[in-house]
Amino acid sequence: MSHDPLLAHAERSIAVGSKSFAAAARLFDANTRRSAMLLYAWCRHCDDVIDGQQAGHEASVQAPALALQCLLELQVQTDAACRGAPVEQPAFAALREVARQHGIARQEAFDLLAGFAQDVAGEHYRSLDETLGYCYHVAGVVGLMMARVMGVRDPAVLDRACDLGLAMQLTNIARDIVADARVGRCYLPEQWLEELAIPRDRLTDKRYRRRLAQLAQRLVDHAEPYYLSAQAGLPALPWRSAWAVATAALVYRQIGLKVRKAGADAWDGRLSTSKWEKLCAVAGGLWRALSCRLRRYPVRDPGLWARPHSTPAAARHDAPATVPADGR
Repeated sequence: MSHDPLLAHAERSIAVGSKSFAAAARLFDANTRRSAMLLYAWCRHCDDVIDGQQAGHEASVQAPALALQCLLELQVQTDAACRGAPVEQPAFAALREVARQHGIARQEAFDLLAGFAQDVAGEHYRSLDETLGYCYHVAGVVGLMMARVMGVRDPAVLDRACDLGLAMQLTNIARDIVADARVGRCYLPEQWLEELAIPRDRLTDKRYRRRLAQLAQRLVDHAEPYYLSAQAGLPALPWRSAWAVATAALVYRQIGLKVRKAGADAWDGRLSTSKWEKLCAVAGGLWRALSCRLRRYPVRDPGLWARPHSTPAAARHDAPATVPADGR
């Protein structure tokens, strides 16, 4: 039995919540792996609380008042963790340690919660840029925090880490269109739905599957330049971190390719990668990690969606207000 209760809690969380992340996390050196898993445990806990689920499975529709109360409690406990104050649950103790050790800013932690607040509010996304704004909150900022755990401080490299989070979330949205619709959520741009005459409240109806497949392919196609951009951040990472990140990117990208290939059948079951495919990704990630310093990467495409820089979350138009710094 582990003598490290926080790590044991995180390991249980990741074992059930994300086999893809679990496969990549094993490749980190021991210290980085521990911090990455602690950060993951907090992210997983917050996601589960908002979705009324266990370890990423069986999301349910929560009453608005209950969902809002859950969000407020997450904000209070996250604020306490970022201030180094006492907390009540292992997930927040994990965040407190990681924030202190790696300089995770309160703003970035609350940027993640702002994404969950968008879910609680049932926000709609008119354009792809608005969808990407949501992707930043629930995944791009996770890429930033994970990069800090790996020792990254260069803003240009942090941009690339954010790009990987955006790519992964676009992949997730494509894979989970129907599952999300079952709990009343839609992250597809409304402009896209209107173009193909798909009613927002009929996404689970099989008569629209072929049209949905076209939109899922568009999402997967839009993810590609973000995956490509993320590769340019690999040379700035310690080689084992580069290996882990490259492996995670390959695993998630493979899911997107499966969505594209499956077409209208993509939502007959939850698409994932096999053990063999994960092993291939591990080998491919190793090659990328070892060869990345020999390659020349282009400057980041200015046409890609850019993360917000140094703007307090509560002051940005896309971030809902949060609890005051004293947690009241």
